[in-house]
Amino acid sequence: MIIFFISVAALILGYLIYGTLVNRIFGIDPEREPPAITQADGVDFVAMPTWKVLLVQLLNIAGVGPIFGPILGALYGPSALIWIVIGSIFAGGVHDYFSGMLSIRHNGDSIPEIVGYSLGNLMKQFMRGFSVILLLLVGIVFVSAPAQLLTGLTGIGMPVLVAIIFAYYFIATILPVDKIIGRIYPLFGFALVFMAVSLITMLMIKGYDFYPQRSLSNLSPQNLPMWPLMFITIACGAISGFHATQSPLMARCLTNERYGHPVFYGSMIMEGIIALIWATLAMSFFHNPEELNNMLSQGGPATVVNHISTTLLGSAGGILAIIGVVFLPVSSGDTAFRSARLIIADFLHFSQKKNMNRLLIAVPLFVVGFIVSKTDFGLIWRYFGWANQTLATIVLWTAAVYLSDQKKFHWIASIPAVFMTVVVTTFLCYSDIGLSLPMPMATGAGVAAAILCAILFLRRAARPGHVDQSKVNQS
Repeated sequence: MIIFFISVAALILGYLIYGTLVNRIFGIDPEREPPAITQADGVDFVAMPTWKVLLVQLLNIAGVGPIFGPILGALYGPSALIWIVIGSIFAGGVHDYFSGMLSIRHNGDSIPEIVGYSLGNLMKQFMRGFSVILLLLVGIVFVSAPAQLLTGLTGIGMPVLVAIIFAYYFIATILPVDKIIGRIYPLFGFALVFMAVSLITMLMIKGYDFYPQRSLSNLSPQNLPMWPLMFITIACGAISGFHATQSPLMARCLTNERYGHPVFYGSMIMEGIIALIWATLAMSFFHNPEELNNMLSQGGPATVVNHISTTLLGSAGGILAIIGVVFLPVSSGDTAFRSARLIIADFLHFSQKKNMNRLLIAVPLFVVGFIVSKTDFGLIWRYFGWANQTLATIVLWTAAVYLSDQKKFHWIASIPAVFMTVVVTTFLCYSDIGLSLPMPMATGAGVAAAILCAILFLRRAARPGHVDQSKVNQS
């Protein structure tokens, strides 16, 4: 149990100490009017109370990510806890903070535009397509998964439920952000936190042995390599590129730069604590990884969530489980489509204030999404973990270049960027969805790619005369 509380304390101290350092290096300007004020349109740029923005941000970036990922990561053993803590503080928190704060500094722009300011027009064009595809994939999967679960619970046919969820997504995507998302999602955010805290409390009250397999060695019952798979499997809860597509949504609602630390960095730390709780539940509720793996084989992480919740919390646990595996992915699915709409609107320089303008983007977007949802995208989904972490890597390099251009301490972003470059390159070279190279060769390729990126970055950083892009953009 002491290991769990030490890990939680480390995350909290990370927020208080390292998060404050990141905030100071960035250099907030409390006197600067944010986009929520300067570009208020009553639709996407809407000033909201900070506590509400924080809970919406937490729910947007979370969904089932800090639940399902850590449950699967628990198969590797307690080493997963180390990645959650270190990843959240030094990688995920930095990533989320800069994806939000750079959006504020660039008039609420979406992540492809932000990347373009630092990494150039070619990367901006790549990110536009890459981000929209990733968001469509998230939205589609977060239609199918809740629909499948609800079919089992209600007996209603899958096509009917898919249609209902798609209809809800469409409405939530085009309505002003404060009408549904701003009103309901803070409640779901609270439910996410309450569920995690209640379960870990009952685990302690009922006397479960925390981490019965106390070993940092690889405990995977399937003999899957911990490196680099664990760093891809546990994304939300450590670092996730999907977060970078969500932070600009709330950057358009924040009323002052001083709140960036709690909203962007703080929500990542909160997600890290939730991930830590679920990894602990998965490791401690089951006696060993083999037992956990057997439960996963019966229906995936959703089955594990339901079993743990109903055992520890009784019938109330069943309700919480439904919230966890149905409503939470729904809340990320609709914001995925909303983010895609805004990325396309930014690309077209198409104002979204009028209803018709939003419909002109949303209708074709949902038609494509519906068509893709009817196809077998199992192979494409296998690329999602890699694509997600690759997006996170690009955003970290974007933050590093921004800091370098501003002649600020870039190492807070460039060091995790180098590490994540090794991770995503090694995974692509090793995995059967990539080159299927032997692990030593794959890792060598990952290290070589990271060294090359670091050299290019440091050569750029050494060049004098960089322009403050945020001032250029503002003018």
